[in-house]
Amino acid sequence: MSDKAQTVWNKLAELPKPTLAELFANDPDRLLKLASRLDLGEEGIRFDWSKTHLDDAHLEKFLELAEATGFRARRDALFAGAVVNPTEGRAAEHTAQRGVGKEESVEQALGYHSRMAAMVEAIHRGAMGDVKHLIHVGIGGSALGPALAVDALARDGAMVDVHVVSNIDGAALEAAFKTCDPATTMLAVASKTFTTIETMTNAESALDWLRENGVDDPYGRVVALTASPERAIEWGVDETRILPFAESVGGRYSLWSSIGFPVALALGWPDFAEMLEGAAIVDRHFRDADPAENLPLRAAFADQFYARLRGCQTRAVFAYDERLALMPDYLQQLEMESNGKSVTMEGKPVDGPTAPITWGGVGTDAQHAVFQLLHQGTHIVPVDFIASIAPGHELDLAHHRILLSNCFAQGAALMAGKSSDDPARAYPGDRPSTTILLDEVSPVSFGALIAFHEHRTFANAVLMEINPFDQFGVELGKEIAKQIDKGGASFDPSTEALLELAGIG
Repeated sequence: MSDKAQTVWNKLAELPKPTLAELFANDPDRLLKLASRLDLGEEGIRFDWSKTHLDDAHLEKFLELAEATGFRARRDALFAGAVVNPTEGRAAEHTAQRGVGKEESVEQALGYHSRMAAMVEAIHRGAMGDVKHLIHVGIGGSALGPALAVDALARDGAMVDVHVVSNIDGAALEAAFKTCDPATTMLAVASKTFTTIETMTNAESALDWLRENGVDDPYGRVVALTASPERAIEWGVDETRILPFAESVGGRYSLWSSIGFPVALALGWPDFAEMLEGAAIVDRHFRDADPAENLPLRAAFADQFYARLRGCQTRAVFAYDERLALMPDYLQQLEMESNGKSVTMEGKPVDGPTAPITWGGVGTDAQHAVFQLLHQGTHIVPVDFIASIAPGHELDLAHHRILLSNCFAQGAALMAGKSSDDPARAYPGDRPSTTILLDEVSPVSFGALIAFHEHRTFANAVLMEINPFDQFGVELGKEIAKQIDKGGASFDPSTEALLELAGIG
């Protein structure tokens, strides 16, 4: 950590830390200061950090930390398409996919989007035959984003039935086969390098399934989503059915590129374009807003407060909306793969905690599973509640009223607690939460919500002086798996015994 940043951290650590009840009692304007609305045209999102322990003094020092760690310069570099991933010598140009970034990169993204839109519209018109199903194979960012978006936005009236398969376990692919008709199924193969072993193995098996079920030209059913089109051609995909994206778009930030093809196919291109615009609104806010008013940066201040100053090792996310059930899974990769690092941008050891463990679930199910620990356990876990004012169903509004009542009640209960003469029935309270409240779950608000978390992740990385855009930690296990597959390598006695029991090697 730089000397400037360390000095600010030392000052932050020395500040008093009042309870949440004291913070509200001492500042009648607290809600006005810490709750903000992001306008998205006819709808919006409300962010409420008032139930966190941030106060004026901490916000002032965190703004000093942002200055000490070069927040403005690193933000400018991100949007300029400069190298912000020094270990791999790359830019990170996911915002250009939304029309915000370096001019040449934005133009390239528009070209790729036009190509994808034409293919989506051709499929919907029937130009590629009767297409009712799409099996999308990918892994990591090539699967988590599409799976979340399709589940959130395409539950009703999907134009094409989409199945996202990521796991190499054949049971996952078989489950998709059971619900799809081979005669009306297309296959999307999503891999940046077109070499990812899990994805390519699943793709080969899907081709076999098509072939075995009477499809004469299975490769004619394939669409490739890749930054390596030449490899897709070598694998057998016709050039006209390859949707490229830029090498500077990282996997976990790639939903906005051709990796979003299954989303556009399920929703239709106009809705996908609205999703891009929702994200672009957040891009422009993050790029242009003063740090004191910058919403992703403020979220990062809260994250750093709990991870570093309070020693919280986890952060919980609970979606009080069934359509956002996959949100915790998506954020696990976004946050932990980006910021789960132990060295700074300069390659020096980090002298404090970086990314907390992200976990969560769906309300109200989670209330009957894990909230016992949140309310009365020994761990202090900052919680994000995500909900929508408008319901995602047409049933009796009592369903949604009870859902939102529980969401808001949990935040209130975590803060207030409850005393009791019986220790087993006492709640300590003073436990933090943030509420993110959408007017409705729509393509615009969904795009904005995801982009907000992308920039929140980047802002956290800046404050910690780390690189959020590489992920070398995922490679070692893969390398050893390849050694096992090739045979001839020796391992520790435990691993050797497991291999023998499983009949491997």
